[in-house]
Amino acid sequence: MKKILFLSFTALLICASCARQPSISGKHFQIEFNHKLHSKIILQGIGEQPLMSNYQPSEILVLKNQSISDFTLQNYRQTAFQDSLGKGLSLSLKGIFSSDSLRIEKQLQVKIYDAFLQSAIFQVTYRNLSQQPVFIYKWQNHHYQIIPENEAPIPYWSFQAASYEERPDWVLPVKQGYSRENYQGMNASDYGGGIPVVDLWRKDVGLAVGHLALKPKLVSLPVDYDSTAPGATLDINMVVNRHLKPGESLTTLPTFMLVHQGDFFKPLQLYSHLMQKRGVKFKPFPKTAYEPIWCAWGFERNFKVEQILRALPKVKELGLDWVVIDDGWQTAEGDWFLNPEKFPHGDRDMRALVDRIHALGLKAKLWFVPLAADHGTKLLKEHPDLLLLNQDGSKQLITWWDSYYLCPDYQPTRDYFKKLIRKIMVDWDFDGLKLDGQHQNATPPCYNPAHHHLRQEESVEAVPDFFEMIYQTAIAAKPDAVVEICPCGDAASFYNMACENQPVASDPTSSWQIRLKGKTYKALMGPNVPYYGDHVELSDGKDDFASTIGIGGVPGTKFVWPPGSYFNKETGDISLTPQKEQIWRKWIRLYKTFQLAKGQYLGQLYDLGYDRPEAHVIQKGDTLFYAFYANDFSGSIELRGLPANQTLTVVDYEHDRTLGTVDSQHPFLEVSFKRHLLIFVK
Repeated sequence: MKKILFLSFTALLICASCARQPSISGKHFQIEFNHKLHSKIILQGIGEQPLMSNYQPSEILVLKNQSISDFTLQNYRQTAFQDSLGKGLSLSLKGIFSSDSLRIEKQLQVKIYDAFLQSAIFQVTYRNLSQQPVFIYKWQNHHYQIIPENEAPIPYWSFQAASYEERPDWVLPVKQGYSRENYQGMNASDYGGGIPVVDLWRKDVGLAVGHLALKPKLVSLPVDYDSTAPGATLDINMVVNRHLKPGESLTTLPTFMLVHQGDFFKPLQLYSHLMQKRGVKFKPFPKTAYEPIWCAWGFERNFKVEQILRALPKVKELGLDWVVIDDGWQTAEGDWFLNPEKFPHGDRDMRALVDRIHALGLKAKLWFVPLAADHGTKLLKEHPDLLLLNQDGSKQLITWWDSYYLCPDYQPTRDYFKKLIRKIMVDWDFDGLKLDGQHQNATPPCYNPAHHHLRQEESVEAVPDFFEMIYQTAIAAKPDAVVEICPCGDAASFYNMACENQPVASDPTSSWQIRLKGKTYKALMGPNVPYYGDHVELSDGKDDFASTIGIGGVPGTKFVWPPGSYFNKETGDISLTPQKEQIWRKWIRLYKTFQLAKGQYLGQLYDLGYDRPEAHVIQKGDTLFYAFYANDFSGSIELRGLPANQTLTVVDYEHDRTLGTVDSQHPFLEVSFKRHLLIFVK
């Protein structure tokens, strides 16, 4: 690599007729271009077979009636550079597409940074050299077809984080016949947004692509594996629907490709580091964000204050530290007035409830739904201008809440919610916020003329700014406030992650989702992020604390107490029976004893797709904590990442028993377990 960097100090201008193909190299890969500006990614020193079979038209411009992918190479230049992201090597290429009436120039710049050698950043500019306007439908970057692993039962695993009503897994296998668009805009009335990265990996090597814009963009990141195709494809594309006048240019978003080994953890971690270098700043994690949680949602929307008060001593006794007052305290979404049946004396009653929580040494968090207002609310009667409107002037329905979207890019909307946050945190004295609803992950474009948007997509791009306002208002009131954004089954928005200090599993449909989401947040927000595993009653068996605690998550529960005091329509009877109490007490004690959420998650050691049993590792000081998961496993496990030249004792810390010894030369252990095995080595 040093040779490449020394060479980079000399700029090279080479004509298209030269025999040598233009190329640029990173860590373990080379990108080579041919005379049509098609590209090929060549693996270097990794992978058991090639990544792709030949040159491919990786950048495509889609017009109204045709797609253009063949541009005759005119020249290229390789230079050393330095910018805000650091030093590196750049390859700039120019090509021309020409037909009877159409002439378009393509300028492609590929940058590889010294600090990010596993990735290459692309920016493409198309210039209309024709005599008449050209209608551009969309652009595509990184359109790659990847060769499948030979005769593998699962040819690829993938990371795909777009939001859909069915709330699919973010990590899933890809076999022939698979197809998903992964649009980052709205895929249903109130489901949209996500993480603008897709990753497709084989057991030996993988490829991730995405964009590096600092605000949410309406891109798609499709993954397809046609049953007749020789491999699966992925790309990133964006619909623009605009005319290019003669001489006018269109520049794509900065996009990247990244070659890696293992699962999605390292690509997401590198993506996050790139975005942080570009200006994204994650929040510090207060100590309070690591404390276990009890949520009153077990009593559901029609809770009585007396039910919460009766449960508080048991919450304290079990060692839980947070109490969440959930849905039902308000008169309506949008009209955030106290329900007079529950709080007849208004603010005084809510403050009294919080005081009772505090008197037990507990902290209080309040649930509410931002950016939503119900039909017939006082807010909409008095301030209809807050509404986000569709292109035809209709209100945008949030189906789940039967509410309407409010526009996050409209200052009066922000002012309204800023005042509400001040009331919650100062007047009522809450210590944190639970911001709920899948609709807060993204919004549609807004066409409300009262908002004077320069572009309708400004409402889409303003969502993180809206939540930044909420976070800053809460922190100004209480510096160690916990702000949780719960997007209810969405593929959580990467951009919203920078506006919270406690991400959450957010209505997981399985223990698998709890674990894969935890690994995702650890990659993006940091290896010690206080990831909240949500109510344990949403896990497999309604009691799977191990899936949260073993991966370094913060446990929570919504049990009802005393037993039999309420039947939960969502999950059945979730009473804290004497039998359950022993289980809950054990796991909360284990969490507080080891506090793995504060440790460093080592996500690169195991592949979530291919390694079985599934495995995760947390490092705390000199101790490595391993968590293995399987329905029923008997055989040998490998303890990766062990320090050299040490014989280490393996302890099953759930059952307080020694299982044997291992060292880096002999890291294997014979075990049998059902559901999970939690161990540490010392």
